[in-house]
Amino acid sequence: MDVFQGHNTGLCDSYLKAMRSESPQLVKVFIVAIEIKTHNESLQEMLEKHQECLKRQREAVKYRLKKLAARQSEITKKSSVIRESIIRKYEEIQKILEEDRRVTLSYLEMEERAAVSALDELMEKNCSLIQEIEQDLARLSVELDQKHKQSDTMQDTEIVDRAMELLNRTDPGSVSLDEVKADQILSLTNNMLLLIRSQTPITKKLIKSYSSEVCLDPETAHPKLIISPLGDSATYTDTWQEVPDLPGRFDTTLNVISLQGLSFGRHYWEIDVTGKTYWELGLTYPAIPRKGTAEDCWLGRGSESWCVEFFDGEYTAWHGGVPHQLPVTKHFCRIGVMCSFPAGLVTFLGADNMTPLFSFCAGTFTDCLHLALCPGHDHNGTNAMPIVICNASSPTSALGFVFPEKGS
Repeated sequence: MDVFQGHNTGLCDSYLKAMRSESPQLVKVFIVAIEIKTHNESLQEMLEKHQECLKRQREAVKYRLKKLAARQSEITKKSSVIRESIIRKYEEIQKILEEDRRVTLSYLEMEERAAVSALDELMEKNCSLIQEIEQDLARLSVELDQKHKQSDTMQDTEIVDRAMELLNRTDPGSVSLDEVKADQILSLTNNMLLLIRSQTPITKKLIKSYSSEVCLDPETAHPKLIISPLGDSATYTDTWQEVPDLPGRFDTTLNVISLQGLSFGRHYWEIDVTGKTYWELGLTYPAIPRKGTAEDCWLGRGSESWCVEFFDGEYTAWHGGVPHQLPVTKHFCRIGVMCSFPAGLVTFLGADNMTPLFSFCAGTFTDCLHLALCPGHDHNGTNAMPIVICNASSPTSALGFVFPEKGS
């Protein structure tokens, strides 16, 4: 094959023929040099293009970082505005209640002063009459000592009549507060207290309005979990049950997920954990691993699930394998779980008094969500109680929910 084939050397034919006849090896070296130069130029062009691409990507990432920072600032400002508005409303409520308390107590104090003043006046009259009676008693004592002196019986009778009249007019029972009206005020105050208690925490009524009914899917339950007939509870047992080895069944972690998957709106559940010393509960995508000993099979250890764990008196929130120790010492009997698809939020609450525990922000959920429970092992005989969904439905009442295929 001609070494010059396919190459434009720019040399005249006579010169190339001379080089070929006199030094074929030199010609080969020359051709290789040209090929290297061409390759280097091509590589240089490719590197320059890649460099320009990286520069554009860098600018795009910088711009995205700037937009994320702006969004962060926007959310902080919006949250601050909402927080200040709520504070003002509470301050207005406090002012109204304080003014109402002031008026109510002033009214009662005014009536009290009137009654006390009336009693003071009656007591003063009684004191004056006592002084007169004392004077008459002293006079009568003197007259008794002077047996021959005639007594003024008419004056004595007059004082007795005045005393009887005063006693009739100064009956303590004749002065009183309007106790019926006071009881009515107290009743109205109690009604207002009951109303406030029924509306507080104000988030309680709102969050409970998001309550959704779900039931546990027994075909996903670990073989050592007993699922109730209604699908509203899971109980650990030491006995490995004879159940089908389905693709969707957890075979290592003591998990079970809900039959229903939710894909829009806001949803809330309360889970009864009374008497338990170990449990995990939360939400998961249907893609959570279910077989083997991989860490992602545990709730919250992978990117597919979010959970709160209670173990030996300590609460920990988990997602993506990252633990968040919660500064909570109270043992809650109920745990609330809420998800908001519009905000991409997973929130956990101490449902006994709606105490916020922890919130995860996923931004945008990429799949439907299932309620996920782990009642835990027996924990040295201290964890035998079931974990119970307080607002569970029957397996046939799941209309409107997304049902993934088994094993998904």
